[in-house]
Formats: sequence, C-alpha cells, structure tokens
Amino acid sequence: MKTIRDLNAPPHVTGRVEVIVVRGDPRLPAQRLDATTALARIGLADDRLGRRGEAELSTRQVTLIQLEHLAVIAALARVAVVDPLALRRNLVVSGINLLALKNARLRVGGALLEIVGPCAPCSRMEEAIGPGGYAAMRGHGGMTARVLEGGAIAVGDEVRAEPAGAE
Repeated sequence: MKTIRDLNAPPHVTGRVEVIVVRGDPRLPAQRLDATTALARIGLADDRLGRRGEAELSTRQVTLIQLEHLAVIAALARVAVVDPLALRRNLVVSGINLLALKNARLRVGGALLEIVGPCAPCSRMEEAIGPGGYAAMRGHGGMTARVLEGGAIAVGDEVRAEPAGAE
C-alpha cells in the first residue's frame, strides 16, 4: 500500500523552470536571467546570498513559486497580471505542485534542492501587486528550499521530485 508521501510526489510528474529571478539589495528591482548556478548550502550564484558566498543556514536559500499561482494571485488581487519579478521568488516553475513537496527533494536542472516550507508573503506585496496583494498571496507565495547539491539551472530545465531516499 502506498503512503501519503508516495502519493504526493509520483515519479512520473515533472515540471519546468519558466523564469529565473535574482535579487540584489532588498530595495533594488529584481532581474530576470536565462540561467544561473545553484551553490550547495548557499543559494543561487547570481542572487544576493550567492554573491556573499558564505554558507547560509537559512531555509530561504532558494525560493520557488508555481506559474499556475500567478493567475490566482492576480484574480484575488483584482489585477490583470502579476509580474514574477515583482514577487522576487527565485524560480517560477510550472507543472508540479510545490506545496505537495514539503520536505521532498527536487531535482531542478543540475541542482538538488530540499523543499523546506512555505514562503510567506511580506507587506511589500502591497507595493508590488497593489492593494490586497499581501492577502492575495497568502497560501500562494510558494516554497523555500535549501541547495543540497549545486548545479546549473536554466529556463526550460526539467523539475522533478526525487524518489524518497534518493540523493
């Protein structure tokens, strides 16, 4: 009999990297990239944690959000569209349910990430999306992850859950 964990991450389910976003200073605009490198125990090389280059104990080494949730956030905030750059999540992925993967390992391109927990929105979403942006993102803000194995990540790369116990 399959366990709930088995049902959450079927091995045939894969997704895709749609957008890569990196952030510098918290108040500077985020940037979109075609490719980057995940650094083990640090984060993305082009992001502020990667530029610092120190091992980061944070669970927010990489943030991910589902492309499918952008339309939900837009509808709830009553705006036409939500720009992924404004949300400042590192990886926008499609085709895979991130919330179902808490504590799972996720192969993203050449990197191995461990999904740690939800990425709660901050009050800046009111500026980024407009009035109601914070409330619209609650429950749809994506997930945080640690980088277990570094590797290249590019737009178009496959995203897939690793079987339990795989490394």
